[in-house]
Amino acid sequence: MRSDPSFTPRKLDTPLDKIVRHVAGRRSRTRTERKRGRYVQSRWANGNPYDLAFDATLRAAAPYQGQRTEERKRVAFAIRPNDYMRKIRVRRSANLILFLVDASWSMAVAERMAATKGAILSLLTDAYQRRDRVGLIVFQKDRATEVLPPTNSVILAQRAMTNIPIGGKTPLSAGLHLAYDVLRQEKILHPDVMPLLIVLTDGAGNVAIGHLPPLEETYRIATQIAEEKIHSIVINMEHTAFDQGLAQTLADHLNAPCYTINELHAENLYQTVRQEMVQRSNIHTPVELK
Repeated sequence: MRSDPSFTPRKLDTPLDKIVRHVAGRRSRTRTERKRGRYVQSRWANGNPYDLAFDATLRAAAPYQGQRTEERKRVAFAIRPNDYMRKIRVRRSANLILFLVDASWSMAVAERMAATKGAILSLLTDAYQRRDRVGLIVFQKDRATEVLPPTNSVILAQRAMTNIPIGGKTPLSAGLHLAYDVLRQEKILHPDVMPLLIVLTDGAGNVAIGHLPPLEETYRIATQIAEEKIHSIVINMEHTAFDQGLAQTLADHLNAPCYTINELHAENLYQTVRQEMVQRSNIHTPVELK
């Protein structure tokens, strides 16, 4: 897909989510606490012998062999628990990009859905021969609907996105709640998955699923998502002249960056998502030892 040279997303001042995982190369690499993945570095193990890095442990103990004369009467090389070095491993992991889109009449819904569909198909095409998956949730009237469960199939995505329900009020909290459930379940089933939640909204939720006021409920759920270390970005769909800052407030509770795209279409949205993934990679890429 060709890039749009006139496209320049305006990033608002929101601190990035501090995550350990990152995006790089054909698949994302993530540090893992399991005994799987490629050993790339070591760190002090604080006396814990779990997954020892033997080479690094030997190097840590070597300078003290002259001081451990009593122990060396019994062994050729004396190692103590405070010499233990633990392996740091990285392994290839899949990205999960979940779009959460306002399908109410509060915004230009046709334009928004067309851009979202195009971006999803572009991301799936870009994920060819990878394990990356893309999903879609829309919210409108009094409910949220998982239109496209996470998939890496372009064909399934095209079929699922043929008839998407639109219109009605804006149950933003219901959308966030469903997204939270989907991503939390994915993290249970696939512990090494790297979730990225893309929220397209003006932030003006006006329907609650419980007894709290709609926006208070929305911000509580957004905070829960941030506490789960789910990386998110917010695409502010409100026109600049009428912007009340609600999308930015939502982004603050998600601990996420907020973007405004003046002319939304598939290429712009696709480039925004890719730009954010590359930025995460630059911030959080661990150094691999050769």
